[in-house]
Amino acid sequence: MTKVIVQHHVADYDRWYPVFTEHQTVRRHHGATGHTINREATDPNSIVVVNDFATLEGARAFAQDPSLPQVMERAGVDRPPQVWIVDEAEAKRY
Repeated sequence: MTKVIVQHHVADYDRWYPVFTEHQTVRRHHGATGHTINREATDPNSIVVVNDFATLEGARAFAQDPSLPQVMERAGVDRPPQVWIVDEAEAKRY
């Protein structure tokens, strides 16, 4: 499974979350199949989102979607994001 991992800092999580949710349509358009949201324990406005994609091509297309800069600005992303596109090698639950 291909994943797009995005780490960014936002001014206010409660402002960011509804915009993220609204943008689900774009993620799904590119073949997203789900996501997880993780918040840093000492700074809950530092967020890591792991988006699951059906294909590498869809993940790349999403990462280059022209709507992203405007959406991030509207959501209050206040620092440049870090983005990784990875293929999951293993996942286990304990």
